[in-house]
Amino acid sequence: MTVPAPVLVVGAGPTGLTAACALWGLGVPCRVVDRRPGPGGAPRGLVLWSGALECLERVGAAGRIAADALPLDGASYWSKGRRIGAVRFGGLTGTAFPGPLSVPQPVTERALRQRLEELGGAVEWETEAVSVTVPRGGSRDPGARAVVVLRSAAGTESVTVPWLVAADGARSLLRDRVGIPFAGHTFGRTFLIADGVLLGAAPGAEVEHHIAPGGVLVIVPRPGGHRVFFDTEPDGRTGPPPAGLLQRLLDERGPGGLRLHGIGWSSRFRVHARVAPRFRSGPVLLAGDAAHTHTTAGGQGLNTGVQDGYDLGWKLAAAVRGADPALLDSYEAERRPPSVRAVRGGDRQTRLWLLRNPLARLLRDTAVRALSAGGLLESRVLPLLAQLDLDHSGSPAVGDTEGAGAAPRALRAGRRAPDAALMPVHGGTALSLHARLSEGRHTLLAFGGAAAGERAARICSELRGRGADDAVRVVWAQPAGSVTEPGTAFDAGYDIVRDRSGALGGGDGPWFAYIRPDGVVGARCGPDGLDTLLGRLPSGPALLSPAPAVRP
Repeated sequence: MTVPAPVLVVGAGPTGLTAACALWGLGVPCRVVDRRPGPGGAPRGLVLWSGALECLERVGAAGRIAADALPLDGASYWSKGRRIGAVRFGGLTGTAFPGPLSVPQPVTERALRQRLEELGGAVEWETEAVSVTVPRGGSRDPGARAVVVLRSAAGTESVTVPWLVAADGARSLLRDRVGIPFAGHTFGRTFLIADGVLLGAAPGAEVEHHIAPGGVLVIVPRPGGHRVFFDTEPDGRTGPPPAGLLQRLLDERGPGGLRLHGIGWSSRFRVHARVAPRFRSGPVLLAGDAAHTHTTAGGQGLNTGVQDGYDLGWKLAAAVRGADPALLDSYEAERRPPSVRAVRGGDRQTRLWLLRNPLARLLRDTAVRALSAGGLLESRVLPLLAQLDLDHSGSPAVGDTEGAGAAPRALRAGRRAPDAALMPVHGGTALSLHARLSEGRHTLLAFGGAAAGERAARICSELRGRGADDAVRVVWAQPAGSVTEPGTAFDAGYDIVRDRSGALGGGDGPWFAYIRPDGVVGARCGPDGLDTLLGRLPSGPALLSPAPAVRP
């Protein structure tokens, strides 16, 4: 018997595909439709930062992407031909992805489609969502469903779904149909972009920002070549820029001696900075470019969209499988603030590069020199671009319960779980907490001696009874130096590790922590608060067979 999909994803770009992979991987099927005739070939997005790469790792696609990517070494900033600042990449700690990767967007999409197919899903191409309606009052009714009309070569189909993911781009029809505005502004300059081979370029993989009186040139190394960006005065033209114009701008703004040839793709576009005032209307949830559009500065649009898709995917999967539907209230609360910051940051950077006043340019160059010399570009700016440690402490989806004071301060509700060196005792070979969390499952961490182990066994039994044990990993973490015997643990269905470095705190516990699929601490408690904590986990079985464990 075919299980009807409770979620419809409209849009098969990186955002929609990430959401779909997260859903299927956590036992919830979804339909994915896209009006295009097939996969896109335009390599629009290029740079993937650590936060997005961790999301792609959790859905099982990062390995394929990294295999075809070029690790970037750093970035340099030039004004009037002089180097005014630089930052080195690759120094971020506490992550398997310490620096950004340069990889064309089609490579990312292909890896996600392959993973989706492994999980049992597929993209329905040439299938367009032409309308969506939500019953009157449905935007405030938690039980409302979306009625979507799909049009394809086979005809017109009306589907009713509990949840609709609108990942249909900046010109989202679904966003417009549910009445969510999309305010913002458009820059007064036209931007040109081209992928080719840059002869005479410096060796290595450093992003170069050249700021000249006539405009900006950005050079981004990519696998097999380079990407160049320019800004120009609008001239009313819309087609791809001619090679002669690109070379002239390269000569005027670059360091000299560079020749662009073998252009495989080029485009002319305007840059918009917009964020929707809300990301949800009842069962309709906006993600990616449908919710926010960015300047190209920092490559934040693609990265923010991937993180939207992952956040939405795991939360929808949990809600479908019996978790409190109010969990979806946290989607906007957690994803809109970083989207606003990313849009504002890109907007600010773009405005700085486009300054025309000589005094303002001098002040900008002086500030870049000072920030670079003091190391602040690396220590302050890179973490913001990486989007790793987002603060969700004010989210309605996180909060401690009784006895949380026994947990270490380093493990804070609403913040990214710190890494800890682990010694596997039973069940799994991962040598760190982050490596275990990379599976993208809900994790229940039980810390302490024998009492914690006994509670872990009871938790596993309850999860099996619910049918939710495929989505939740229970880990009994023994204190450093512990000699506690596992007892019946080998039959209990949970993993046993020892805290090798003491990073999880001293004492014998017991304390418990719920770590969400995104690696954020959802709650902490002592034994008396455990029932409340367990109430945040999925309480129903998968709607399909467990996802393949092998991760390419």
